[in-house]
Amino acid sequence: MTDPLFTPTEAGALALASRIVMAPLTRRRSPHGTPGALTASYYAQRANPETGAALIISEAATINAQAQGYANTPGMYERAQIEAWKTVTAAVHQRGGRIVCQLWHVGRVSHTLLQPAQAAPVAPSAIQAQTRIHLIDKRGAGRYAPASMPRALRLEEIGHIVRDFAAASRNAVESAGFDGVEIHAANGYLIEQFLKSSANTRHDDYGGSIANRARFLLEVARATCDAVGGARVGIRLSPVTPSGGIDEPDPQPLYEYVLRALAPLDLAYVHIVEGATGGPRERPERPFNYAALKTAYHAAGGHAAWMLNNGYDPDLARDAIRTGRADLVSFGRAFISMPDLAARIRQGGPYQGVDQSTIYGGGAKGYTDYPTLLDA
Repeated sequence: MTDPLFTPTEAGALALASRIVMAPLTRRRSPHGTPGALTASYYAQRANPETGAALIISEAATINAQAQGYANTPGMYERAQIEAWKTVTAAVHQRGGRIVCQLWHVGRVSHTLLQPAQAAPVAPSAIQAQTRIHLIDKRGAGRYAPASMPRALRLEEIGHIVRDFAAASRNAVESAGFDGVEIHAANGYLIEQFLKSSANTRHDDYGGSIANRARFLLEVARATCDAVGGARVGIRLSPVTPSGGIDEPDPQPLYEYVLRALAPLDLAYVHIVEGATGGPRERPERPFNYAALKTAYHAAGGHAAWMLNNGYDPDLARDAIRTGRADLVSFGRAFISMPDLAARIRQGGPYQGVDQSTIYGGGAKGYTDYPTLLDA
């Protein structure tokens, strides 16, 4: 019997050899926002669609200098950054892989020390994120500090950010060689801050009603699709994640509205994080009907590939594909420690865990030195 995880499929303009996707994973190894040769090796190790991912979603890249929320995360707005990413995409394509660039603006999940001129981070409203930010001092020592108090974006600034998403999309696809982009609208960052009422108390066209709170997301999505074509655009959503203290008392109507509004854009894929990002797949205090979300999207004429994420093992992933709950499943930390994850799934293991101490920052250790089956 054919393993459903290893059947080919399509996601917009992307022809994929299997249903196995590498989820976006921030690794904080890009000083000055510029990925290096080690980053190219890291992605190339996971790019062979026979042994690794049919599609790689890159770690999130910032759309402008204001968008940064952690030390040593990459960007997609300066020439040096774009040239560095070209080396990464070339390495992936040489292995026969496909890679899209996740684009983000962190909004309030930042610190003044990471902001241009040490200004306050920006957000829909001046409400502080309940999280800690990783910083590096002038001596190279790391430390964590509470997120800084943000200021509310002025109305005219919102359009500038929308245009920066579009520009970063063009930089990624037309200049850096990515096969597409993923809009990061999850995990408590700027787009989700507009969506959720605990972070958005605005009284203008971007706050209050569901339609108003969804306006920024939809403007970003439309501008990005106009820039590179909807068939090369995906979007990541996390309806009930509590990241950074964000919350929405009634997420079901909000996200069904968002998916219905996204349907006409003919996106490549919709990427849904089930439950709390990196945590439990169910949040009893915030029940959510994911099947109804998919139904609402299809009823509105949406045809994008449906991707699920969070805590999937091979058996759960197979069941999701077999039953039609998903077209694709993304695996996160498993791809950190197992560059040849697909090969291991094919033969039923062995599986190896992650060195937690090397996830963020550093060099090759815990980044490009995990053994593969060929090394055994």
